[in-house]
Amino acid sequence: MTTSTKDHTALMETRASRRYFQKFERITEHLTQVAAARAAEGAIGEAEVKVLTRYLLAIGYTFKALSMKYLLVGRETGHFFGSLAMDAVESGFPVFNELLVMANDAQQAESHLRNMPDTETLKDEMLRVIVGEQEIPTRLQFALSQRLYYEELLKGHLFWAQNHPEVQWQGSLSERRRQYLIHWAVYDSQNNLPTIYLMDVEDTGRRALPKDERRWPEVQAHLMAQAVGGLKLVTIAKGFDESFDDLHPKRLRRIHVGPMYSSAFTRQTGPIREVLEAARSPEGEDWALAWTTEDLHSEQVKDERSGWFGTVERQVFALDPFSGRGADLGATSMERSLILPQRPFQALEELNPPGFGSVTKYVVSPQGRVLRY
Repeated sequence: MTTSTKDHTALMETRASRRYFQKFERITEHLTQVAAARAAEGAIGEAEVKVLTRYLLAIGYTFKALSMKYLLVGRETGHFFGSLAMDAVESGFPVFNELLVMANDAQQAESHLRNMPDTETLKDEMLRVIVGEQEIPTRLQFALSQRLYYEELLKGHLFWAQNHPEVQWQGSLSERRRQYLIHWAVYDSQNNLPTIYLMDVEDTGRRALPKDERRWPEVQAHLMAQAVGGLKLVTIAKGFDESFDDLHPKRLRRIHVGPMYSSAFTRQTGPIREVLEAARSPEGEDWALAWTTEDLHSEQVKDERSGWFGTVERQVFALDPFSGRGADLGATSMERSLILPQRPFQALEELNPPGFGSVTKYVVSPQGRVLRY
């Protein structure tokens, strides 16, 4: 049984909760294959695919940790620990608050583990209850699941509500012009979706950006403040360009991972609902995941006066020229993709709903291979 508050659904049954996490375990495995396929197509470079893969793996680790936390949901454990809250309409992912609670739990994971019996002790105790008392050791199972949850948090490398900017050197164009890839990510609180940002920057500062104790903290704070899904890429890029005279954003990408659609867990409307219903897929294959990439390029540079005698470089960004859409989009281009198993893909091809012709399809074969259509 599930309970709903507006668009949020609580997974309160053990079977439903485990099915949900098993579904996402498969999906996150396929995401790294999609990143590799995009690299093979030339859509992203070697540096970008490494960064992207790291964030996609982090999403998988986050789901693994949450699956441990809610492993015994719906069972009588002697503790009220709630149930996973997911966005059943907008995203199909856990709600933003789940990640906030997880980050708070991570800060206290060490102290929790110090006060818990170790894994072997709990397993021995469970065996004693099963053999000696001939009972299901639900409370001990719960204790073990919570221990495994805190152990996952302690390992780190998870996708947090905020994943602060990091910088990678990409080479030098001249003695005073260095190239960097800056990347960061957030869990969008409005859409409940993982969102990844990649920015190519040229640095003409006196000191290399990662070693500049003044500029780098300012850059990190600025980018995190602007990591809002409602802001257009051109707004973010122009704000950055105008805030840092010696940092020049040449390209900015934003990748939205999701929404996830599933006839078992989400209340989708329109063509995607018809596709999933027509597919009649077996358990574990009744899903589709959207993947959207927004891309903004600098097309030229102009000099602006700065102070009495100086000038600074300012970027002129290329917007999509078709039908005036670029001004609306705030980006040079936007590519929509859909990742889905074979049966939903076949149903999509047969129904051929309007609007899906320009969508790139990545199809998961029964053998687990991802093929682009």
